[in-house]
Amino acid sequence: MTDPVLDDVVAVVTGASRGIGEAVAVALAERGANVLLVARGEEGLARVAARIEEAGGACSTVPLDVTDRDGARDAIEEWTAAAGPVGVLVNNAGTNVRKKAEDYALDEWDALIDVNLTAAFHWSRLVFPGMRAQGFGRIVNVASVSGLVALPTGAPYAAAKAGLIALTRNLAREWGPAGVTVNALAPWYVRTELTEPVLANPPYLERVLAATPSRRLGTPEDVAAVVLFLCSPGASWINGTCLPLDGGFTSSAL
Repeated sequence: MTDPVLDDVVAVVTGASRGIGEAVAVALAERGANVLLVARGEEGLARVAARIEEAGGACSTVPLDVTDRDGARDAIEEWTAAAGPVGVLVNNAGTNVRKKAEDYALDEWDALIDVNLTAAFHWSRLVFPGMRAQGFGRIVNVASVSGLVALPTGAPYAAAKAGLIALTRNLAREWGPAGVTVNALAPWYVRTELTEPVLANPPYLERVLAATPSRRLGTPEDVAAVVLFLCSPGASWINGTCLPLDGGFTSSAL
């Protein structure tokens, strides 16, 4: 274990069974946080928990769909009773269905908004009372460059992520006086299980890299490093912002 800047901090990471969520959970535990891992996949949760515990970190798991509102409430109540009030929440869980706008059914729209936006609002409200009581809180919302610029497909996902960025600003304004910071990250393509199907198409991958000034994809560890910074004492005056993690994609144009 190294750099214990988050000793005794109680954390929650959603979508923690793989990809970005796994990297974030591991990084927080390495810095001393006691992390609740939330995801649907029990096998993935067990694997990540074993990884953390083998390195000497502290964690617990709860297999749960983040859109299960009663389950979320129960999970936070049980976790805070066992570990104490939550100091760090990373709203990472998300999913995407890539289609043209006219091809979505309305129930697909509803599902994507629920996972990518409403769940983050609900989990944030659940942890806020404990953060307010201790005068400290760090909420990091994993949005997307889709919330900043228009891409060829994925309108519901883009709308949800843009909403998440707006939610970030509003919660920062409301909760900042209580010692809580709320920030968002907007990653471009990060190589994970979720993105692998589209990145496995060589011509598409070439277009992605050509549009990225840094000429590489992101890694889950790239995202985790920024989450750690936003949760550290050095970032205590950063509040209500959305930081693109995109190798320069959103700042460039043809």
